[in-house]
Amino acid sequence: MPAPSSPAAEPIPPLDRLWLTEAIRLREEHAGPLDDAEANRLARAQGGALSELIQHRALWLARRDGLIEALRHWRQGAKLAGIVLVLLALFTGAGLALAALGDGVRPVNVFWALGSLLGLNLLTLLGWLLGFLLAGDAGGALGRLWLWLSEKLARDARAAQLAPALLVVLEQRRLGRWLLGLGVHGLWLTAMASAVLTLLALLATRRYGFVWETTILGESTFINLTQALGTLPALLGFSVPDIEQIRASGALQSGAEGARQSWAGWLIGVVLIYGLLPRLLLALFCHWHWRRGRAALGLDLQLPAYRLLRERLQPPSERLGISDAAPERLPISTAGARLDGSEGAVLVAIELDQSQPWPPKLPSTVADAGVLDDREQRRRLLDQLTRFPPQRLAIACDPRRSPDRGTLALIGELSRCAAQSRVWLMQPPAGEALDCDRLQDWKRALDGLTLPHSSSAPLTWLEHGHD
Repeated sequence: MPAPSSPAAEPIPPLDRLWLTEAIRLREEHAGPLDDAEANRLARAQGGALSELIQHRALWLARRDGLIEALRHWRQGAKLAGIVLVLLALFTGAGLALAALGDGVRPVNVFWALGSLLGLNLLTLLGWLLGFLLAGDAGGALGRLWLWLSEKLARDARAAQLAPALLVVLEQRRLGRWLLGLGVHGLWLTAMASAVLTLLALLATRRYGFVWETTILGESTFINLTQALGTLPALLGFSVPDIEQIRASGALQSGAEGARQSWAGWLIGVVLIYGLLPRLLLALFCHWHWRRGRAALGLDLQLPAYRLLRERLQPPSERLGISDAAPERLPISTAGARLDGSEGAVLVAIELDQSQPWPPKLPSTVADAGVLDDREQRRRLLDQLTRFPPQRLAIACDPRRSPDRGTLALIGELSRCAAQSRVWLMQPPAGEALDCDRLQDWKRALDGLTLPHSSSAPLTWLEHGHD
């Protein structure tokens, strides 16, 4: 498996960093702690506040486990879901306009048409306001539908924790209500814009007559209602039928061209002012709150999972600024002092027995990191190589041993600390045969790690950078 890249290798937006960090936390809560020794070591090497260390760790784990790729798939699914909903909104708006005006054969009942165009929009707007004020739920059914479609269209099993993690991040400052509210108002804005454009197209290509009808209401009711609804559109230049035109329409005398144009202008103006404009203003309002709150997002460091990580990412000695006295001898003391991160070469061996002579005669430019036999030696060397990554690293192994998963994992972790790495499969001592099957197992395993390997000592390569 290819090594994960460094967290700084590809920039990730702050919101995505928090999102992936919460996804890792939820995954560990459900499936147990992840193997994070290398992630913790690299995060400590990055330095910074606890929140930054936790995010460095999470990003490394996300790259290793394919969660960043899953996030890309989720985003693609979210975009597809958004396209589906936008198309649905466009067709809905056009359908409302067609249903309101009909085919032009019969006169249009203006208030039935107005109810068809604005009724559903106003009902859902009222539901959004009630949910916003009473329950704090500004997403509604459309917002939940978008999240559900996004997860389904992502088609990636690794994305299972992404939607819950996003909701956790957005819940901090109640940003979910603004993001989903922006989506809901944006969709209704699209629907009403589609309805207005369809109205304009129909009124421009067909001849419509407009009437109002009643059995129990008086004429004055419709006159007052028409003029009241037309007040705001009139301020923007839309025409409003006068009293005589309204009365004539009530008497089914709708043939005058002036009345037709006045009613058409009134209908479009009312739909714009009371249907499209509120959704536009609310969408802008939600977008403003979303941008302002997004900049203030952060991790909740009081969560138990993050409080436990404090001890691993910020040991007490680091937090208090205490430096312990150095041990008398460190197996890697010479390596770190001779590497500055841009040049240098290191040779290290893994679990050699006494029959293998060590160290070989090395050029002065090559540092001997010793033989790694226990966990503490491995940790110290990995910490030092993380701070001072060498240009070239050779890892000596005894091919008489089996290539177990622990050894291969250590080789992979060491190789990620250097610009170039090679594995030296050492020859057995004189008079001892090497099992060919076991040697092939080593070669297959190292090929799987995409690491170059050889049975000859790579001393020339370590010294000069080429064979």
